[in-house]
Amino acid sequence: MAKVMVIGSYIHSLINFRGPLLKTLAKKGHEVIACAPGKEKVTISQLRRIGVTYHPIYLNRTGLNPIKDFFSFINLIQTLRTFCPEIVFSYTIKPVIYGSLAARFMGVAKIFSLITGLGYAFTKKSLKNNLVNLLVCKLYRIALSFNEKVFFQNPDDRALFLQLKLVQKKDQTVLINGSGVDLEYFQPAPLNHRYPVFLLIARLIRDKGILEYVEAARIIKKRYPQTTFRLLGFFDPHPDSISPSQVKNWQDEGIIEYLGEAEDVRPYIAQSNVYVLPSFREGTPRTVLEAMAMGRPVITTNVPGCRETVIEGKNG
Repeated sequence: MAKVMVIGSYIHSLINFRGPLLKTLAKKGHEVIACAPGKEKVTISQLRRIGVTYHPIYLNRTGLNPIKDFFSFINLIQTLRTFCPEIVFSYTIKPVIYGSLAARFMGVAKIFSLITGLGYAFTKKSLKNNLVNLLVCKLYRIALSFNEKVFFQNPDDRALFLQLKLVQKKDQTVLINGSGVDLEYFQPAPLNHRYPVFLLIARLIRDKGILEYVEAARIIKKRYPQTTFRLLGFFDPHPDSISPSQVKNWQDEGIIEYLGEAEDVRPYIAQSNVYVLPSFREGTPRTVLEAMAMGRPVITTNVPGCRETVIEGKNG
């Protein structure tokens, strides 16, 4: 069996998004090392219970600081030298780029990447972001050339990467239907509310459509004051972030119920009638899959990643 290293950009994603993959690899007898920034004890214990070794890495997942990114690259090389994996699998922008480059530098036999979305530089147009975009594309082009396969969660992202020649050949790519959800864990729940309860689960950044959700809530509550709009998610140190004071203003205005953040989203989905994700772009949104698995109708945007989850008039 192989020694497999999985590299992510934040520790919670290892369980929330890659938990089933890590568990399956460990069950099949592979030695699995999961790497991400952070030392959150609950997640480390969860990883240990499914047979996965956790190793923290230095990685600033937001922003583009050449010095910090250089140290991230060196730290990844040191980590690879320590564990000597035969396979490296990375996801999200910086782990994909620096993980692939470090794995190539260390002579790792098999390198794989998962593109989970395009990120802030691709979705927000400005002179600064255009320059960042050019640099990111150059780095992607080099890093992905060392990958045996590159996995995509929607056809739009794959088409764009091929168009920009970030991957050179279509047969190097694999299209998958998102990360998937465990249907034994996310089971249908009855609708219990007399009046509509809308729910959005997301990192609190503008790209997730938070502002659009709030404006829709403001309009609808004027006409139907009995409706409820809930927001669940954590504040993210991101250039596009929503501030705590902004959320407090919405609460004070009586528009939004902010629920904080949660490890287990099932009770919150069960207490809602409709799930909403007005995102600007996704890989394949995990929260939409979770809501659908629990029997909730979905309202989402006609953009890459989101449009694939909904059949118009059937489930959203």
